[in-house]
Amino acid sequence: MIYSRLTGTGSCLPGAPVTNDDLAARGIATSDEWIVTRTGIRSRYLAAPGTTASELGLAAAQRALEMAGCDAGDLDLIIVATSTPDFIFPSTACLIQGRLGNKGATSFDVQAVCSGFAYALGIADKFIRSGSHRKALVIGAEVFSRILDWNDRGTCVLFGDGAGAVVLEASGKPGILATALHADGSQSGILNVPGQVCAGQVTGDPFLRMDGQAVFKFAVRVLAEVAEEVCAAAGIATTEVDWLIPHQANIRIIDATGKKLGIDRERVIVTVDRHGNTSAASVPLALDEAVRDGRIGRGQKVLLEGVGGGFTWGAALLEF
Repeated sequence: MIYSRLTGTGSCLPGAPVTNDDLAARGIATSDEWIVTRTGIRSRYLAAPGTTASELGLAAAQRALEMAGCDAGDLDLIIVATSTPDFIFPSTACLIQGRLGNKGATSFDVQAVCSGFAYALGIADKFIRSGSHRKALVIGAEVFSRILDWNDRGTCVLFGDGAGAVVLEASGKPGILATALHADGSQSGILNVPGQVCAGQVTGDPFLRMDGQAVFKFAVRVLAEVAEEVCAAAGIATTEVDWLIPHQANIRIIDATGKKLGIDRERVIVTVDRHGNTSAASVPLALDEAVRDGRIGRGQKVLLEGVGGGFTWGAALLEF
C-alpha cells in the first residue's frame, strides 16, 4: 500500500508586520479595539509593490525542501493554491518550477480561495497514492492586499499576504489518513471578487466583497462537518486529534469550530492574530510555525481544514 507522508514544511511572510494602529494611521476609519474585538486580528503582513505570489511561494518552497532534505530536481508534482496568481497564465506553479530549476514535474494551480491548500493537499495525496508520482511540493501563496478595497473597513483590515509550503513523499507508512473536499456554488455571492479583465479593461468590481454574517454561519457549520467526516473516515473521534489547524480567518470562527468538535483551545493552532487572513496560505503558514516551534511532533494526529469563496471547504487528517 502506498501512502503520502509529509516530510517538510516552510513559510514566508513579506516585510514587517502592519498593526491595526498602522492601518488607522494610514487613514482607514478603524481602530485596534474595533478590529480585535470582532476578529482577533492585531497585525498582518502586506507585500511591497511588485512582490508576487510566486516570489513568496518560492521562498516557502525552498524552506520546505530544505527541511525535507529533498532536491527540487527530484520533485515530480508541484501544486500551487492561489487566488492571486502572478498572471492569467502561465500558472504560478510553473513560474515557481522554473525558478527552482525543476524540469518535467506535473505543475498546475488550484483555485479554491481559502480552501485552496486543503484542495491542493488532497489532490497531491491522490496522485501519490495512485503510484503515478512520488514527491510533491504543495504551496499556498497569496497577495490578497492587491484585491482589497482600502475604503471598505469591513474587509480590508481582515487580510494579509504570505505563503506556506509542504513536501509530500510516497511512503509505506500512513501519513495523510483521510481527506474530504466539497463545494456549493449556490453560495458564491457571499464571498467573491465579481470582476474580470475583458478586452484590456476591468469589467465588474475588481475588489473582494463579503457578507460577513453569512460567511460566519456557513463557515462554522461546514468546518465542523468536514472535520467529523475525515475523522470518521480514519476511524477516530474528533477528540482524539492532537492539534487542529483551521483556516485563520476570524478568532470567533476558530473558537466556535473547536468548541463544536470538543477540541480544547490549547490544542488549536492560532496565527490569525499576527497574520490576518492569508487565504490559501493560512493553514500551511500555521502548520510550519507549529512544526518549527516543536508543538507538533512525530506520532501526533493533526487536522487541517479550510473554508472559502466558491463556496468551498475541505479537510485533511495527518499523522506525523
